[in-house]
Parts: sequence; structure tokens; C-alpha cells
Amino acid sequence: MKEYQNLLYEVDGGIGIITINRPKALNALNGATMRELNELLDVIAQDSSVKVVIITGSGEKAFVAGADITEMQSMSAVEGRNWGKLGQAVFDKLENLPQPVIAAVNGFALGGGCELAMACDIRIASDKAKFGQPEVTLGITPGFAGTQRLPRLIGKGRAKELLFTGDMIDAAEAYRIGLVNKVVPPEELMATAKAMAQKIMSRAPVAVQLCKAAVNEGMDMDLQSAVAYEAEVFGLCFATADQKEGMTAFVEKRKANFTGK
Repeated sequence: MKEYQNLLYEVDGGIGIITINRPKALNALNGATMRELNELLDVIAQDSSVKVVIITGSGEKAFVAGADITEMQSMSAVEGRNWGKLGQAVFDKLENLPQPVIAAVNGFALGGGCELAMACDIRIASDKAKFGQPEVTLGITPGFAGTQRLPRLIGKGRAKELLFTGDMIDAAEAYRIGLVNKVVPPEELMATAKAMAQKIMSRAPVAVQLCKAAVNEGMDMDLQSAVAYEAEVFGLCFATADQKEGMTAFVEKRKANFTGK
């Protein structure tokens, strides 16, 4: 397996674990890190042995404290746009990865870090985690789709408050407004993320992936088109061995043995 300069990656029992590994920079996203993440996501997408992905940050202080301001400081308008486009492309790839992705947010998730977490399917936060989009305090807007994913997750009013003020919120408030799914003590974070990953892995893999596709695609459609899309993926399930096994196991009152086929 290839070694990366700014990422750690391991596969543990079907769970791919990505760690953003720049602890001295609070795991800030620089160009090299983004390019490595982009490359790694391509590898994971093609690896059928990886059923669920967890993303976290190295160290105890930060998940990802943002994009690397030292790199952005001297960017021209064209360079800034290209940087935003790169981040958007990588996070879009993450959001549409076939496998479910869990963000294990262990500390600061600010700016690009909050945007990274929002591109994941599920967010589990340490009770020490902090979230925010503080870009307006730097004279810029979010550039990695923060202005779009945040209102889709928590509603326009709350999103605009966070975007306009640049305020940072704690994990309890993030949970209250629906930004995260669960809050746990720091020492339980990875175990909780792995337990959720294992539960997802115990379900029919094709059905899980089709659920993800239906939600992601449907959210950008009108309701009539979205439910039509759902009907198509629902029908596809009946072409799988997992559907036969799942329903047979239910009738026979035994645990299903899904094979992902």
C-alpha cells in the first residue's frame, strides 16, 4: 500500500480509516494533502474489500482546523478559484464514494474542516469538538461548498447565522441543530465510529450503497423525479442475491448472510 506524506490509511476488518496527519498544523488542508486525498479516494472507490470509511484527524486538538491560510494568503483571484474548485471536486468525490463515510470529529472542524465533515455521510463528534465556518473573519467566503452543504444540513436560517458571524459552536450545539449525529467522550470516539461502521457492514452492502445513491441523487431533484429514482433502485435490489438471502432469512427466522452480490 502506498504511503502518503500527509495522510495515514489503514484497512481494519473492512473499515478503511483515513487520518489527516498534519498535527503540527492542526491538520490544515494544503494542496499536497488535498491531492493525496483525491488520489486515495480513487483507490478506495475501487477496493471492494472496504465496506465503510472513517475519516478523522491526527492528535487530540483538531479534526481539520481549516484550509492552510499560509498557502492561501498570496493567491490571486484565478488561483483562489482554482483552489476552491479543487476542494469542491475532492469533497464531491468523497460525498459520492460508493461506501458510506463516517467523520470521527476529534477536535476543531473549522472552515475546510467543517466542509470536509459535511461531505461525509455521518458525523460523530467528540464532546471536545468545535465547528464553524469562520471565513468571513478572513475576508473570504467558504470555498469548499460550505455555503451549500451547511444550509442543506441545518436549514438556511441557522446556516446564514454561522456563515455571517463566523461563530464557532461546540459539539452539543452542533448536535442540537442537526450538524452531527452523535456526541461521545473523546476516549470513545473511534470505538463508536467503528461500532457504527460494523453495524452498517452487517447490512446488505448493495442495498446500503443504493440507499446512499438514492439520497444523494434525490436531494438535487424535484420530489417526483426523486421518488421515480427510488423506484428504480428499489427494483434493482430484486436482482441481487442479498435480497433473496435477506428475505429468506427473515421468513426462516435466522440471521442473514449477505455477500454483497
